[in-house]
Amino acid sequence: MKAFADLYVALDETTKTSQKVRALVDYFGKVSPADAAWAVYFLIGRKPRQVVPSARLRAWAMEEAGIAPWLFQESYDAVGDIAETIALLLPPPRESSDLALCRWVEDRLLPLRSMSEEAQHAAVVAAWRSLDQPQRFVWNKLISGAFRVGVSQQLVTRAIGTFGKVDPAVVAHRLMGDWEPTTAFFGRLIAEDPADADISRPYPFFLAYPLEDPLESLGEILDWQAEWKWDGIRSQLIRRAGQTFLWSRGEELVTDSYPELAAVGDCLPDGTALDGEILPFEEGRVLPFAMLQKRIGRKSVTKTILAQVPVILMAYDLIEVDGADIRGEPLTERRQRLANLVAGVERDQPVLAHRIRLSPTVPATTWPELATARTTSREREAEGLMLKRRDSAYGVGRRRGDWWKWKVQPLTIDAVLILAARGSGKRASLYTDYTFGVWDPATGGLVPIAKAYSGLTDEEIRKVDAFVRRNMIEKFGPVRTVKPELVFELAFEGLNRSTRHKSGIAVRFPRILRWRTDKTAAEADSLETVRALLPAVTS
Repeated sequence: MKAFADLYVALDETTKTSQKVRALVDYFGKVSPADAAWAVYFLIGRKPRQVVPSARLRAWAMEEAGIAPWLFQESYDAVGDIAETIALLLPPPRESSDLALCRWVEDRLLPLRSMSEEAQHAAVVAAWRSLDQPQRFVWNKLISGAFRVGVSQQLVTRAIGTFGKVDPAVVAHRLMGDWEPTTAFFGRLIAEDPADADISRPYPFFLAYPLEDPLESLGEILDWQAEWKWDGIRSQLIRRAGQTFLWSRGEELVTDSYPELAAVGDCLPDGTALDGEILPFEEGRVLPFAMLQKRIGRKSVTKTILAQVPVILMAYDLIEVDGADIRGEPLTERRQRLANLVAGVERDQPVLAHRIRLSPTVPATTWPELATARTTSREREAEGLMLKRRDSAYGVGRRRGDWWKWKVQPLTIDAVLILAARGSGKRASLYTDYTFGVWDPATGGLVPIAKAYSGLTDEEIRKVDAFVRRNMIEKFGPVRTVKPELVFELAFEGLNRSTRHKSGIAVRFPRILRWRTDKTAAEADSLETVRALLPAVTS
């Protein structure tokens, strides 16, 4: 645990990629493969679900530290992180421990889930008494299911490749899918040519960067393939050894949640892997993403849901054929193979043909012509266009140069700041979590429309924080109502009708574009203005 806590501190204290990689490589070199496996598991964002409720951790920490609830709350308000607050308040450790990370996880953390509350209490306090402050912080993060550190999976993959002298792209592939953090797994991760028995394993997804430069900077339009950028669930449909697997981009196996797509997979040739998008689809058109949300997270689906929210796989790419990885082939060749595969399903399995579609390309001979086509994105329930270089390979992760996403401009409204709460972590002492409202003609008052946490500069945040402190009206736990005076322009990707929101509207991906110091609250938009945007998004 000490080495892992030291690694956490080293990663947290620098923003330089080279230093983070060096810290990771050094760590892998001095710990056991079992510890390295668990470290990789946590560093790339995987984690066991929370094993001890936060309320219990608070109560036990107050008892161990001998402090009153009000003092703990004041401390938490200042720090903004429950794990760090507890680590800071606990008395010095009574002993020390050199127990390996794998033993802490397998012998002490995971068994907590099946313990009684009394046994949990004893185990957690015993751990606190044998760990110093940095180790307690990491331990608290692990048992609360909130472990995060400033390192990307791509950077971890690079460090593993450097340590094991393995191509990072190979490492990235081996980290996909289901695996257990064991000594054997870490050995396979860094081996030159391990025998991989996991027939379900997906490939790392190739991701695009937002296009910010002028279109003309891309060169000749004939070198590029344009497709609609659909708003669904990025997925891989895999058929191997007579079995079908459907993976989401979040590396969740969702085969059982979409049986109609699993049926498509069952008729694909063995050794096939497709990249595509799960989309709600009916009568030849893509439906709003809100429809798909009715199926997200379901382990099984009823006949009613299947009928209400039919889905398709919009196929983008073909990355495995006859068990061979073809990601290195040019896009044009992969696209032709994909077209032949989809045509084969249509020919041989007409009952299932409507469940898989080849993502249509957007024809254009000039960049202005393509820009015109992009303006029709929202009416197609698309987010814009994808631009892919025709000779591009299928890469790993997010890389610049070959694939770009060219999204349409977001929808915007002007709204009034009505509620504020303190942030977390480094912003725990500042009011940075905001709720905005628009005018409701029916009541003449402001109705909440969206929450947003990003978009302001540090200087603007400090100014808003000062305003909140001077203009508080009421307190509701950590939330403060403020005088409705500040106006902000909000951007968002979509709107949907919602019975769960007081406004009757759910806003998708809201963020702050700018502080409208040129407007008064009376000049902010109304609920009618927001409703008028609905047809453009949901029709």
